[in-house]
Amino acid sequence: MKNTIKSRRKSLKLSQAELSELTSVTRQTINAIENEKYDPSLELAFKLAKVLRTTVDELFIYGRDSK
Repeated sequence: MKNTIKSRRKSLKLSQAELSELTSVTRQTINAIENEKYDPSLELAFKLAKVLRTTVDELFIYGRDSK
């Protein structure tokens, strides 16, 4: 699933480590999500959206356009 996490994180001047701390996951998890190697749980998706000041719908692109 494609996502806009990396660009939103950078626009807020957050490092992967800072985002991971704010969402209670490892930096490696953030890296895997940003590189589309791991789809987060619904709970983590909502945490990411809150920290990145957006909605889950804005963070993740699902469907035909995501491949």
